[in-house]
This record gives sequence, structure tokens and C-alpha cells, in this order.
Amino acid sequence: MEHWLSILVEVLSWASFMAGGFFLVVGAAGLNRLPDFWARLHAAGIIDTAGAGLVILGMMLQAGLSLVTLKLLLIGVFIFIASPTATHAIAHAAFAAGLRPARLGKDASGRFHGNEEAP
Repeated sequence: MEHWLSILVEVLSWASFMAGGFFLVVGAAGLNRLPDFWARLHAAGIIDTAGAGLVILGMMLQAGLSLVTLKLLLIGVFIFIASPTATHAIAHAAFAAGLRPARLGKDASGRFHGNEEAP
């Protein structure tokens, strides 16, 4: 029974590594290929949250029940909380500085709305 459990943990940890690596590669490609700041900011958020989180989960499974696992859990919780907060702060600062998404325009009252005519 213990042999099958160790095989299951290995398979789950490597599946987590592979999924995390996939999100890291896709997010990095998005940072390189996406056209504007707002789309690239979304790709960076994917890298931080999904990619790093799954890699940390894989490391936790590899470490077993130990102090290392607790430290990895704390690092994962910190990333899970700090990354979206930082991404929101960056987006808010960019919007306040006047950087607008490509399809966002103002109507006659000065409010922002989607502009489907823009490229």
C-alpha cells in the first residue's frame, strides 16, 4: 500500500510541475507577444498566481510532511495574496496616470465606456 501511495504522490507532484510549467511558458509568451500594457498585465498575473502556485504545490508534494512543506505553504499563501494585490495596484496606477485600454473611450458626459469602433 505504501508503494502505491508514493507512486501517487510522485505522479501528482510531477503533474503539478508540468501544469505550472505550462502556465509559466504561456504567461511568458503572453508577456512577449501581447499588444498592450493591459493584456501583458494579465499574462503576468497568470505567471504569478497559476504558474508559481502549481510549482510550489509540486515542491510541497515532493518534500512530504516536514518544516520545508510549511515554509513552502507560507510562501505560496504570500504569493497568492501579494500578487493579485500588486497587479491591481499597478493597474490602478496606470489607469490614474492616463493609460487606457485600446477599446475604452469617453462619452459626452465624460464617463468611460467600451468603444467597439477602435482597433
